Amino acid sequence: MYANVTMDCQKSASAGMASDLNWKRDAPSWPNSTHSQFVDAGGLRWHVQVVGSGPVVLLVHGTGASTHSWRGVIADLAPHFTVVAPDLPGHGFTERLPDAQMTLHGMAQALAVLIGAINLEPSIAVGHSAGAAVVMRTAIDGGIRPRAIISLNGALLPFRGVAGQVFKPLAKFLALQPFLPRFFAWRATSRSAVERLLEGTGSRPSPEDVALYARLFQSPSHVGATLAMMANWDLAPLLRDLPTLKTAVTLVAGQSDRAIPSSDAVAAAKYLHNAEIVELPGLGHLAHEEDPTLISRLIERRAGLAKNN
Repeated sequence: MYANVTMDCQKSASAGMASDLNWKRDAPSWPNSTHSQFVDAGGLRWHVQVVGSGPVVLLVHGTGASTHSWRGVIADLAPHFTVVAPDLPGHGFTERLPDAQMTLHGMAQALAVLIGAINLEPSIAVGHSAGAAVVMRTAIDGGIRPRAIISLNGALLPFRGVAGQVFKPLAKFLALQPFLPRFFAWRATSRSAVERLLEGTGSRPSPEDVALYARLFQSPSHVGATLAMMANWDLAPLLRDLPTLKTAVTLVAGQSDRAIPSSDAVAAAKYLHNAEIVELPGLGHLAHEEDPTLISRLIERRAGLAKNN
């Protein structure tokens, strides 16, 4: 199914090319593109995939990813749920917010406007990594009212110690360098570099994973939005407000995750009124791509519990 994606990325790598994503060119090889639509909401043109019927499940990807990362989960859930998976602002094929709004609060506000525009209120909201923070911020602010939230290797806690003092200033510096998005995009034409980056998260990427992320990372606009999001990220207010979240939360943690330690789920649970922790042996940060069926079963189980609450 994704052989043409792999071939396209290999051709780009061999030619040393880096170019922005283009829907007319990339759609034929993009996962679930037949379920893609473009929605104007809040001054942005969003790329969002909607498929299936039944209770609505919202899937929100993390920093630097896109709807592609849910391709296996979408296929599993679509027979029983209405699945809604957007590209976050600046990511994939969605337009970028102004830099000042590329914040957690700005992303949450924008997502709430999108959900209102498509009129599909989620019963279950699932967020991966930074996407989990976006989902929780949106719920806390009243932009969505899901019966349950699933945080998949959620990036919910601020960096601590020296890392916390260094990361944000460094990210802001990098985001302000106009040449860096194109440099990183050029670097992504090396398939081995992308593979090493993904393996560094503790996951075992498939050839399709590498090909799709390579295509994303070869897009200077996507890379620029990722850097801007990192530069503007501030989780301290979210941590302060987590105790106000009454929604049941499932904190899923891959035990092999090298990006977000599984101990963060234990720490985050202390701030939540109604939380359970599910650990996944042998899976890394991209657990939903490594084993989409397992993650789909977790979502289905949580949906069943939410229905009975």
